Amino acid sequence: MDYKEIKDQICDVCHKMWQLGWVAANDGNVSVKLDDGTFFATPTGISKSFITPEKLVRIDASGKVLEGAPGYKPSSEIKMHLRCYEKREDVGAVVHAHPPTATGYAVAHIPLDRYCMIETVVSIGSVPVTPYGTPSTYEVPDAITPYLPYHDVMLLENHGALAVGADVITAYYRMETLELNAKICFTAHLLGGEKEISKENIDRLINMRAQYGVTGKHPGYKHYR
Repeated sequence: MDYKEIKDQICDVCHKMWQLGWVAANDGNVSVKLDDGTFFATPTGISKSFITPEKLVRIDASGKVLEGAPGYKPSSEIKMHLRCYEKREDVGAVVHAHPPTATGYAVAHIPLDRYCMIETVVSIGSVPVTPYGTPSTYEVPDAITPYLPYHDVMLLENHGALAVGADVITAYYRMETLELNAKICFTAHLLGGEKEISKENIDRLINMRAQYGVTGKHPGYKHYR
């Protein structure tokens, strides 16, 4: 693994999230698993617009800082990230943000579980709302744990959104797909309601994931709603 490239990708993702308005102030966090079982993570208390490679911290599986500038430490939300890595060996990166439309669904306690958009069905499937958890505690990782075997993307009740992937770009793309889907679903709702894809076509789309080389988990039709 090219650690410089990974750090640059993390910074690119942080800057894009800020530019898109998915985070404000010191919101959001990003982490990547390295080949030796340690992790790069964004530091706490810093706007994602200001993140640079030298500001990233390297931590172990307990969250202990192994490398980093003096005074820098990972976000208290790192507990949620580490739970993803613990429960999913295929996860290589975690992205947490507050994309406004998707987070609106999280605040309204409405899952994005209607299979309406072809691309969304293929890439992320239905997106649940996980139970409320107080930030910085183990309530959040405990809340997402039952969903991790089936979902790569989740809405966090009254909080924001979480996406995992084999690498940081994949996790970022899933967050992008989530927010666009939320906007489309909201517009469709205003126009009279979403019209769902038939079960037969949902199954066909899910089966195409292997053809497209889509990694990760998928809830499939049996977990739908």
